Parts: sequence; structure tokens; C-alpha cells
Amino acid sequence: MKKIIFPLIAVSFFLFAACSSDDNDPVEPEPSASCSDNEQNGDETGVDCGGSCTPCEVAVETPATYVFERNGQSTVDFNGQTTRLLMSEEILPLLLEPATTAETLLNMFAHEEGDASFQNSDLNASDKNIKSKTAASFDYFSSNSADQLLIRADFDAWLNAQVTEVFPNFNIAASAGTAGQLPDGSSTRYVNAQGLEYNQLFNKGLIGAWTLDQALNNYLSPAILDEGDNRTENDSDTLAEDKSYTTMEHKWDEAYGYVYGLNADAADPNADLGADSFLNKYIGRVEGDTDFEGIANDIFDAFKLGRAAIVAKEYELRDAQAAIIKKKLSEIIAIRAVYYLQQAKNSLVQETPAYGTAFHDLSEGYGFIYSLQFTRRPDSDAPYFSKSETDALLIDLLDDGENGLWDVTAETLDALSNVIADRFDFTLEQAAE
Repeated sequence: MKKIIFPLIAVSFFLFAACSSDDNDPVEPEPSASCSDNEQNGDETGVDCGGSCTPCEVAVETPATYVFERNGQSTVDFNGQTTRLLMSEEILPLLLEPATTAETLLNMFAHEEGDASFQNSDLNASDKNIKSKTAASFDYFSSNSADQLLIRADFDAWLNAQVTEVFPNFNIAASAGTAGQLPDGSSTRYVNAQGLEYNQLFNKGLIGAWTLDQALNNYLSPAILDEGDNRTENDSDTLAEDKSYTTMEHKWDEAYGYVYGLNADAADPNADLGADSFLNKYIGRVEGDTDFEGIANDIFDAFKLGRAAIVAKEYELRDAQAAIIKKKLSEIIAIRAVYYLQQAKNSLVQETPAYGTAFHDLSEGYGFIYSLQFTRRPDSDAPYFSKSETDALLIDLLDDGENGLWDVTAETLDALSNVIADRFDFTLEQAAE
């Protein structure tokens, strides 16, 4: 395996704020200000008060829950994200139903308004779909249609291959070079000739290409939050047409929806992490590892405080919280990639290798490695791993022999794990259990 070592970049955040006088209709939570008597007009932090206020520290408290109201009406709306998450949850089970056609799967993925793609009639009536939001962030793909097409083609190919390669061998025992089924404890795994589960590639790949990319590289991007007149309108509490929220508030909420859109109580989602099969589920899994305990609160608190900062017109604070979210959610992807590689290694080094268990873990690991290209360095406009670097890691996972995962070695899994962990603030050992 060709191992590439990348330097680790540490990031520190400095928060500052200045008092504001342009909010004539305060909305909870209100900033509390404390200015000393000898402060004068002007701004040491670089924020222009226009001579209308004295620079001072502004404390924007982290709300207890994700509840924001204006004139007694909620200003939080992420219905579009909830709709797409519900669509995804109808697709995934069909990937293990051998009577499902490729046409059905592809139509669900690229749903068109009015088509009877889903069992849920409300989803059929929706003009939303998942494919149009896959590899579709402003920061990464607004001027990169070539990679966008390649990535979307991957998902189409995995759906097609599940039907054409795996379903015909659904009741045949898999072996090196032959698709089929493998036992995994009380479960059965369905793999292609190289040992990969296409359903896991589709699911885990979308965690990065869809939910993560939209949250981090689209809705939390300053290019989207501050697009057009968004900041001016937010400063004056000018609401979107026929809505209770400003456009900037809504964009932040849309990022939030990709993480918490299916929680029973989206205002307090950490109570039931695992509400969907995407980011929400794996925040919960990483939170359950004592080495990373507290990461779920870190992410939720940053979402709450960033939203409160928008209400308070404190954009430096908003962007600092976005940086925290980008770092922490990117870590979720990397931690799970290493976790699955190491769990698979443990299954393969047994006297009698547990191939079903190992290949299931490696298929999940493949999807999380694929998702690394959609992570986001909080101090940069780039991911932790580029597309070409991610592609190289995936090639290395499968090139120990002509039969892919059937030939992978423990040395390759360790090398890949170290390459990933070295880019982040955790060790292989921390992520492995």
C-alpha cells in the first residue's frame, strides 16, 4: 500500500464582539453587554459601530434548546431536510429486497414531483429529491461540475450494481470472485465479487456526499449565509417573504436539519441520537466511545450558539461556531472510518476469519473513507482529504489482490488507519474501540 503522510494542522479560535444598536425589536436570546466607563467610540476588534455605540464585550449565551421565536412564532424551519431524510429511509430497506428494480431505486434517488416513488404520499407530492443535493454544495461544487458528475455517477452505479450483481446471487454463498451472501452472527450480508456491500457504500457514502457536504460546505458557508443582502436584512430583521425568519436564520437551520431533522424532539435532539441512518446515528455512536464523550454536546451547543449569534447580529461568533461544527462533524467521519477498518482487522486475524463480519465493517469503512472528501478544515476552504487522495485510499483498500477485500491484509488496514488518524486530533487506538 502506498502510504501518504499528511501534516496535522491545529486550529485555535478567537472570539470577539462589539455592541450593536440596530435591533429595535429584540428577540430571545438577548445579548448582555458590559462596557467600562472609559471606553470610547471606535472599535479595537475591527467591527465598525458607525459611531453609534461604545465597543464592549457582548455575551451571547448558549440556549438550553434549539428554540427561537419572533413575536411568539417559531423562526426555525428545516422541513426540506426532514423530507429528504424521510426519502432516504424509504430507499435503504429496498436495497435488501431482491424484487426491487434498478428503475425503482434510481427513481427514488432522483424523485420528481408527483411521481409515485415512495409509499408516503407526502413524499411523492414533494418537489425535493436526494440526488440533486448530492455533491451539490456551493463551496465545493458550484464551479466543479466534473467531480459532481463523477460522484453522482458512483451512487447511480451502486444502485444499479446491487440489482444486477448482488440480487441474482442473493441465495448463493459468496466466495472470492463470486457475489452472494455471507453469515455475520444472526445477520446475513450480501456482497459483490470483491466482498463489498453496495447498500453500505450507498448509505455511508451519502453521509458525506449529501448530509455532510450540504451542512458544512453549503449552508454553513459564509457564501450562503451572507449571500446577497442576507446580512443587511438580518441586521434589520427583514423577514423572508411570507416567513417568520430571516434568510440567514433559515440557512443556518437548514444545516441543522441535515443533522437533526428526524429527531423526535429536534429542539433537544441529543435525547434520541440515532434517529436517522446518517450523521445523527454516527454522532451517537462516537459519543458512546469514552474517548470522545462530549462530542455530541459540542456539536449541539455550537449549533445553538451560532443560531443565537445570528439573532444577536454577532457574525464573528456565528462563524466561530460554524468552525467548531465543521471540525467536529469531520472528526465523526474520520473516527468511524478508522473504527471500521480496525474492527474488520480483528475479524480477519482470527484463526477462522469471520468474513461476513469483516466485510460488513469494511464496506461501512469504505463509505466513510469515501466521505472524507466532503469534510471541511475549519481554517480552510478545503477538505481534510481531497478527492484524489480519497480515491487513492479506496484503491489501496482493494489492491492487495485481485479479489479485493478477500485479499486485504492487516498491514494495509493499519496503514490506512494511520494515514487517516494522522490528519486529525485523535489516535488510531482511540478510534479503534
